[in-house]
Amino acid sequence: MRIISGKYRSLVLAGFKGGDIRPTADRVKENLFNIISARVPSARVLDLFCGSGALGLECISRGAAGVHFNDVSRESLAVLGKNLKKLRGESCYKITNLDFKLCLNSAKTQYDIIFLDPPYRTEAGAEALNIIASRNLLSDGGIAVLERDRPFSGGAEGLGMYDERKYGITYLSFFKKL
Repeated sequence: MRIISGKYRSLVLAGFKGGDIRPTADRVKENLFNIISARVPSARVLDLFCGSGALGLECISRGAAGVHFNDVSRESLAVLGKNLKKLRGESCYKITNLDFKLCLNSAKTQYDIIFLDPPYRTEAGAEALNIIASRNLLSDGGIAVLERDRPFSGGAEGLGMYDERKYGITYLSFFKKL
């Protein structure tokens, strides 16, 4: 894993040992950021199921105003900590160690970009979209991006899916406010 572009381009990121964690592949991440690159500078970003922090770190490298990293796993946050140390004193981020529902329900700001990369075997992404919609956590013009191993079906009242892309076994679904 590496940072693809921006201030920290080519920086190699720490990852996880073993096969239990599924980081976003560089190819998927590169395609994602080709789609959303114009939105990133000065954006307020929430990386809700952050894992190693690869998506939020990419945003910092590309000039995001701030990134909120959240994960329920202390192991994930330890890897994130190793990666943040590589950013030479950046301070435009905050970290929380909360269940995604608690994180969303305690949010006091709107975000321009929200990344949702929950464990594939759960419906946490759909649940998170419903909370995001009900709490109005997306700014006007903001987007939420859900990563899954299958196409998205269902909905979240107040959010509409406007695009979906498939990369290998990974689907990226893009949502905006209605």
